[in-house]
Amino acid sequence: MTNNEIPSNGADSEVRYEVRDGAAWIILNRPAARNALSHELLGGVGAGLTRAAGDPAVRAVVIGAAGTAFCAGADLKRVGAMNDHDNVVGFLKAAAALFEQVAEHPQPVIAAVQGIAVAGGLELVLACDLVIATTDAVFSDGHARYGLFPAAGGATRLPRKIGPNRAKQLLFTAESWTAQRMYDAGLVNEVVPSDELEHSVSALVVRIARHSPLGITGMKRLVDDGSDRPLPEALALELAACTEYAQSVDFAEGLSAFGERREPKFIGA
Repeated sequence: MTNNEIPSNGADSEVRYEVRDGAAWIILNRPAARNALSHELLGGVGAGLTRAAGDPAVRAVVIGAAGTAFCAGADLKRVGAMNDHDNVVGFLKAAAALFEQVAEHPQPVIAAVQGIAVAGGLELVLACDLVIATTDAVFSDGHARYGLFPAAGGATRLPRKIGPNRAKQLLFTAESWTAQRMYDAGLVNEVVPSDELEHSVSALVVRIARHSPLGITGMKRLVDDGSDRPLPEALALELAACTEYAQSVDFAEGLSAFGERREPKFIGA
């Protein structure tokens, strides 16, 4: 499957896609392989993101997984000859491009994590905006264990999410950290029982979807773009973005609703 193809909802599809209650659910669907990453799975997730971005009914994207694991990293059997340099580099570039697509997606992207999120699975989580994990979820970079090296965000996004010292410990030791430890470190937003994962994610989507999608997209960009800039530059970008947003229909609707003491009806324009 290429990035331009839309994933089906068939039982054999490596990625399932459905829209419900304002969220596009993109489900990794290789449970027998612990949802390990293949070229087909990467393409399916990318196609789902493209589809969600063009759907005005979608206010958030959820990346979840079938089975008991979120994602075990690259599927070394499916990727091909891992001792073939060109083959390895090609797969790593495809994974990096997909994770960048996740990070740059205009709508908020929520990772719904159960079981293991290892190596490329952790890098996928790192590209998301918000993370809800079950009590049994386990996070690990894992590359060092086999003399490998992160190439799609493990050494770059991880320290920005949990700080450099904790990131170095996770990278250097290849340790596995619980959801609670990742919550304490700042990567995970909520830790919930396994049987409440879908309900908790849906409740979070509802809290997001009631607001202006245009405003949410703008705030997401400001947080992501401003965190690496000097404070005066970031503040100037924030003021400029707000000035532009003040010309939108949603901005006017919000002020009208406030004055009329009613719930606003945002259209994303």
